[in-house]
Amino acid sequence: MMRAAAIGTRHRDGGLGWALIFLLVVIGSGCETAQPPVADGDPLPGLSAAELERFQAGSELFNHVFSPAQGLGPLFNENQCSACHTDPAAGGTGEQFLVRAAHRDDAASTCDPLIGQGGDNVRQQATPALQAHGITKEATPAAATVTGRFVVPFLFGLGLAEAVAEATLLELADPDDADGNGISGRAGRDAEGRYARFGHKGEFVSIEAFVAGALLMEMGITSPIHPAEARGTADLPAEADLAADPEVDSTAVARLVDFVRFLAPPPRRVPPDAEARRVVDQGHQLFVRLGCADCHVPRLRTGRSDVRALDRRDVELFSDFLLHDMGPDLADVCGRDASPSELRTTPLAGLGSRRMFLHDGRALGLEDAIRAHGGEATAARVAFDSLSPILQDALIRFLRTL
Repeated sequence: MMRAAAIGTRHRDGGLGWALIFLLVVIGSGCETAQPPVADGDPLPGLSAAELERFQAGSELFNHVFSPAQGLGPLFNENQCSACHTDPAAGGTGEQFLVRAAHRDDAASTCDPLIGQGGDNVRQQATPALQAHGITKEATPAAATVTGRFVVPFLFGLGLAEAVAEATLLELADPDDADGNGISGRAGRDAEGRYARFGHKGEFVSIEAFVAGALLMEMGITSPIHPAEARGTADLPAEADLAADPEVDSTAVARLVDFVRFLAPPPRRVPPDAEARRVVDQGHQLFVRLGCADCHVPRLRTGRSDVRALDRRDVELFSDFLLHDMGPDLADVCGRDASPSELRTTPLAGLGSRRMFLHDGRALGLEDAIRAHGGEATAARVAFDSLSPILQDALIRFLRTL
């Protein structure tokens, strides 16, 4: 089995040639049977009948509109999972933003994410029962000195991302920049010190942790994993919470986890004509040569899994799932284990369906997004700016196929 570091083009020894990288990819994936094409929001090809039933049950719950009597709120952002994860299909992205707050003291080089005080998710809506007490949304914590907003992440392909062995991803980390290439990705850690590959700031260790956290913080729904309401800054009257805790059971959480885990990655948008494909291939080579692939690792391989559709598969998500310092211009709030300027590498799979780019959606075009990269990505940004307009266009056309 090929190592992801070789397939994914993270090279510590001065770089593999493009022809060799291509050869390794072909060799590494040659043992797999061809998979039928999928559309956005489809389940993974190769799921068993029982797994497809679990996917469908999770899909129904993912699209279910929760009411206050079923546990919604009292503070929340949306009343169903697919209210945010809706474009281009359930499990995709949306135009809402998660709002976070933190207390930053740049002079002292300290930052407190104000977890437990509402800083990790400043919720924007309240149920009618809570509004009757004069609370219409969650207030920004009084100690906050900075806020940040975060776009809705794609959920497509996350089961494959979770199936990549932790050792495979940690092999890509280089926190001390031992190879001197200016890139020092490191693993994000949760409150218990476990490697957290999910979340913009590297907060969640698994899809289950992500789902349970979203139920609590996005919809105000408690579960056996988080059995108490997240109170944040608001004083929540007991009578404003209409359902007993926990408001959903472990079966409901498992159904949502199955839906997310079994979502197929988004399809590539490969142009039909040969000349357009040649330009896209040229853009792909530039993506590697400029160093973009050193963080947005094109291809990883999953480990052994009891789910055949996840077992030892090559997956193109274009991320190393590590934290990287992106420079002061992209810095806002901190996370539990991430500084204000550190962000986990966003997977580029699904990029062609996005209308807003970067973690906060500030860029409305791919060129602007590239030019906003700083910190560890400065060299790649400078290299992009040095290209001719024709070559820049080739790289952008490649990105739009993802």
